[in-house]
Amino acid sequence: MTSDLDLDRLAVLVHEVRSPVAALSAIAGTLADDDVDPAARPELVRLASVACRAIERIVADVAVASIQRETIDPIALVRDVVAAARVGGVPIALATPDEAPAVDADPARLRQALDNLIRNALVHGGPGVDVSVAVRVDDALRIDVSDSGPGIAQHDLDRIFDTGVRLDPNRPGAGLGLAMARSIAEGHGGTLTVESAEGGGTVFTVSLPLNER
Repeated sequence: MTSDLDLDRLAVLVHEVRSPVAALSAIAGTLADDDVDPAARPELVRLASVACRAIERIVADVAVASIQRETIDPIALVRDVVAAARVGGVPIALATPDEAPAVDADPARLRQALDNLIRNALVHGGPGVDVSVAVRVDDALRIDVSDSGPGIAQHDLDRIFDTGVRLDPNRPGAGLGLAMARSIAEGHGGTLTVESAEGGGTVFTVSLPLNER
């Protein structure tokens, strides 16, 4: 008999492999195009390898609370996430400083969180939404995922991170993405916050502690 725990794990697995599988599909389609620039092929192959490793990690370790830290370049990671989304035809704007301090983080989990935030912006922002990702550094490393969509009512802001909550049942989704993204941020000792107003767009911010110097 299948337990509720098994079903929950299956739901998470199905939800989380969508982004890397979509990236692989888009990359395969691009590589199959005879008109693709040969100089772009090595980078596409590298992004495909990154997506394959993400799927391997998700399948082997579904629990998002499992954090395997290593020292990473956050700008390189964010650029990879945005590049994979762009291959799929999503025109995401990207703004990063020339450099940022290295952080101790789980690259697979951090990619999961950002993939979920980007997908959430695209799905709930509506047709023609503008999505942007920005990296900034102050007392923490901050990654903003912004959209120009209709925004979120103030009375809904406290519950959007609850598992299973879907503000618009007519849109696709299982109400898992934001809850998982927040769990990943908190698993790193960081936070995921949101700023929004109806009609004014939305900004989700992942904040991660900087490495001690």
